[in-house]
Amino acid sequence: MSSNNTLSYEHPFPADFIWGVATSSFQIEGAAQKDGKGPSIWDTFCETPGNITDGSNGLIACEHYDRYQQDIDLIASLGVNAYRFSISWPRVQPLGSGAFNEAGLAFYERLVDGLLAKGITPFVTLNHWDLPQALQDQGGWENRDTVHRFVDYALAIFARLGNKVGAYTTHNEPWVIAILGNESGIFAPGIKSRATAMQVSHHLLLSHGLALQAMRDKGCTQPLGIVLNLSPTVPATDSAEDVAKARLEDGRLLRWYMDPLFNKSYPQDVLDALGEDAPHILPGDLDAIATPMDYLGVNYYTRSVVSADGSWSPKKSGLPLNDMDWEIYPQGLTQLLVRMKRDYAIPPVYITENGGAFPDPLTATGVHDHDRVQYIDQHIAALGDAMAQGVPVHGYMVWSLLDNFEWSSGYAKRFGIIHVDYDTQQRTYKDSAHWYKNFLAHQKQLSKPESVCATESTTVTGVV
Repeated sequence: MSSNNTLSYEHPFPADFIWGVATSSFQIEGAAQKDGKGPSIWDTFCETPGNITDGSNGLIACEHYDRYQQDIDLIASLGVNAYRFSISWPRVQPLGSGAFNEAGLAFYERLVDGLLAKGITPFVTLNHWDLPQALQDQGGWENRDTVHRFVDYALAIFARLGNKVGAYTTHNEPWVIAILGNESGIFAPGIKSRATAMQVSHHLLLSHGLALQAMRDKGCTQPLGIVLNLSPTVPATDSAEDVAKARLEDGRLLRWYMDPLFNKSYPQDVLDALGEDAPHILPGDLDAIATPMDYLGVNYYTRSVVSADGSWSPKKSGLPLNDMDWEIYPQGLTQLLVRMKRDYAIPPVYITENGGAFPDPLTATGVHDHDRVQYIDQHIAALGDAMAQGVPVHGYMVWSLLDNFEWSSGYAKRFGIIHVDYDTQQRTYKDSAHWYKNFLAHQKQLSKPESVCATESTTVTGVV
């Protein structure tokens, strides 16, 4: 074991705090054409040359579909008490409507049962971007009918998995689906239309609210929520232009989703800026979107710095960057969570993704990813800061369990705490996995009543 495994953060979290790891279906499952699975928009997107940096695809990925039991054992070995994963809609319903695929449903039932047998709580995400291509052919999320197809799909998953799932998430990062997938077009389905993107965002939120109502009507008693990718947005300078631009971008990233979910309205400044590209909203839509949630998932990676002329680059900040050229800015997590508590009546919060991509060469002595160890350690400390200020955070999940298909970057970027050799599918603990395992074991000791006195004089990183 490396000396990089030193635990610098020793604040005892609540004994019932959720600690986990996270993945998504398209990024790890592979088996893209097996057992009746239909194509998703990401299968189609990967087929166009130039869309994926390394020219790869998700046909094989990490072979999780065939190796899920091995991966359950890996998850259990870490000592986590939760695993967040997503269901591939086209695997369980190939056309996105009509008949369901028994082989796909049975796979996820085996996965859930396998996790429960190990004492691991399944956190299920219903939509982590891989929309059935058949629905995209009919207009995708721009088509209001897709809202109702999603509700049908959500009910079918609940009918199969029921209340043995620890929590259900409707959508992962609707901003990414809308903006990267339908405005800039750098993610699937590759559409470049601001008007389409904004209608997509509205339909995603509407389908979230309607799915919550429908699942509860059918007897779901487990926590239901949504996951948003959020960041503090700050101006690059104090100029009036940069400040105004940062305010607008904060509106597009955070307030566009938080305002309708919690205040039944879209931010007026963003609506004004959109003009004719604003979404078409029907009576009752905003009431449905604001259906009360049991929890809110937050994915945090870095802050957003904005300049009116687009000239700012993370490389100018002087802060360390990860392999995605994102700033490493853990204090941004504290700032974000405190702001959310101040501005909204938020339910319990889970950090559903947090992690970093770093160059991770596999050496004869292992994968010594000190940068990732430091990243996770610092962000857990930042999380502790937010909780000390009253933010109701109930859990934290590392992104990601495994190195995997990193969307438009292909296999060139590695976020996993477990290294994957894509040629052999060999899984290898990185130092960060060892660190996280030790951290969680240490937390169990700290949370025991008999250890309270022994920890009272402990120096706590980042918490007063």
